[in-house]
Amino acid sequence: MKFDITKSNIGNTDRMVRAGVAVLLLIGALRGNSWVAGLIAAILLGTAYLRFCPAYAAMDFSTDKDPAEVK
Repeated sequence: MKFDITKSNIGNTDRMVRAGVAVLLLIGALRGNSWVAGLIAAILLGTAYLRFCPAYAAMDFSTDKDPAEVK
């Protein structure tokens, strides 16, 4: 298991999806639906901002394409 927070493992599409879902969850949380939605939104926004997901690192998975790999 590689757990290096300096190496991003979230690609641009994944990042935008996480941010969009987080905004929707945050709106729902602010409207009074659930504090759990606010917590999940904060986690999603944090991982989108840092471009690092600990769950992806634990599974040795990445949606970020390395510029050296792109032809």
